[in-house]
Amino acid sequence: MGSIVLLDLMGGVALLLWGLHMVRSGIMRAFGSELRQVLGRALRNRFLALLAGIGVTALLQSSTATGLLMTSFAARGLIDLVPALAVMLGANIGTTLIVQALSFDISAVAPVLFLVGLLAFNFGGRRLARDLGRVAIGLGLMLLSLHILLDTLAPAENAPGVRALLATITGAPVLCVLIAAALTWAAHSSAAVVLLVMSLAYSQFVSPVAALALVLGANLGSAINPLLEGGSSANPASRRLPIGNLINRAAGVAFVLPFIQPIADLFARLDPNGARMAADFHMAFNVVLALAFVFLLDGLASLLTRLLPDPPKAADPSAPLYLDETAIHMPSVALACAARETLHMGDVVERMLRQAMTALMSNDRKLVAEVSRMDNIVDRLDEAIKLYVTKVTRESLDDRDGQRAMEIIAFAINLEHIGDIIDKNLMELASKKIKHKYEFSKEGATELAMFHQRIIENLKLAFSVFINEDVRIARSLIAEKTQLRVAELGYAESHLARLRDARPESIETSSLHLDVLRDLKRIHSHICSVAYPALEAAGELHPNRLKDSDVGTGQDTASDLLPLPPRSS
Repeated sequence: MGSIVLLDLMGGVALLLWGLHMVRSGIMRAFGSELRQVLGRALRNRFLALLAGIGVTALLQSSTATGLLMTSFAARGLIDLVPALAVMLGANIGTTLIVQALSFDISAVAPVLFLVGLLAFNFGGRRLARDLGRVAIGLGLMLLSLHILLDTLAPAENAPGVRALLATITGAPVLCVLIAAALTWAAHSSAAVVLLVMSLAYSQFVSPVAALALVLGANLGSAINPLLEGGSSANPASRRLPIGNLINRAAGVAFVLPFIQPIADLFARLDPNGARMAADFHMAFNVVLALAFVFLLDGLASLLTRLLPDPPKAADPSAPLYLDETAIHMPSVALACAARETLHMGDVVERMLRQAMTALMSNDRKLVAEVSRMDNIVDRLDEAIKLYVTKVTRESLDDRDGQRAMEIIAFAINLEHIGDIIDKNLMELASKKIKHKYEFSKEGATELAMFHQRIIENLKLAFSVFINEDVRIARSLIAEKTQLRVAELGYAESHLARLRDARPESIETSSLHLDVLRDLKRIHSHICSVAYPALEAAGELHPNRLKDSDVGTGQDTASDLLPLPPRSS
């Protein structure tokens, strides 16, 4: 007999929880964005926030849902802590409203709610009608579950084992608080636990003192889930609100628990019905708690901020390091700052280029995402450098400083283009390779790695040319451009030879292989662009860099340069 009663009891509680879930999900789907807007507008002061918390939670039927929503707002810095704590005080009152409504005998309404909900859900042409139908069905399930709980407990009066078990469990008020808090944490719903307590109190399975102690435990347990699920250890701001709410609840429970016997006697005289007594105490506790703490929230917020201070802000990787605004009126110094910042940007591009090949070869998705984030850094640094140099050019510059300003902007633009090629092209190829689980042949991977390494080495040469304007290094960089073109053709021919041999890896990665070679060559063209201003300033370029025999090829050659002066012995 006892095991059957407990099984029916658990089934009734499960149905009650499912009904609450349907009400909550239906309301969120129908009015979720509007509820967020209401909360956002009401956060101007604590009293409006208190009322907003009551209204939103009365609709959602879950202070946990409201707590998680407010915690996400707090974590993003969208709200101040005082109005957020006020919302939670209101949310605790909001959960009592459905309990008050269900404390009356309205089980006869359940069939009507089922019928209306089913018609709206199945035949409602609009999404809103379907969502409200879900809400109606959920309310009907809650009423039905309460009816099942009462019908289950009624015959259990003749089961001494069940009554003895409940009497043992609820024999001490402190134990009642802990049991109800644990049940509320597990069920994610204080309303469900309070409704269960009401059923037990109505059937006189628990004493009035035990019933009120269980209600206190349900209130305490409702503050645990937002703390465990909403707070992030990496963001102290996200933990202040749930901890503050837990402090409010714990302080209220600690204050009321020693006086639980006289309070139970008072409520029993006001209404001998056990279910109504539990519901009335649940509401009275939360209303008094809100009125007591709403004026103390400033001190609590200050305490929480001291206990959980904001961590020191990490340096923004996209923030310029060397662009000194105070040097704007000293063009030579300012241009040196801009050149140094451009090298900083070049360091980021070099890391991108190195990691791009690692991502291609190792099929590392996280590395692909990291390279894409680094491209955003490059874009912001490029904008900052161009804006800074533009400010410098508003000053009176001599010809040399004016030329240097243009060189800095040109090199920054080329570095930004390299970042775009890496992000938009090479990383797209890497994602495709990862998605299809392609693998380069051993020879193909070696060729790509060698080609990539030569480009890395030439990027370092480009940095040297940019800073020192060394003509000899600039000439070697342009000569390397021709040699790299020859290497690209050789690697492409080797790849085609493997295709003729019907190598499976080469067949499935053919387009990837050739596209990587093409994109690396495009990157190298942008790298070599830094050499031309230095060569032109030294008079090392023909007026037209294209020879007559090369017109139409679109390719620069090393012979476009004037002969080198003889070395001094």
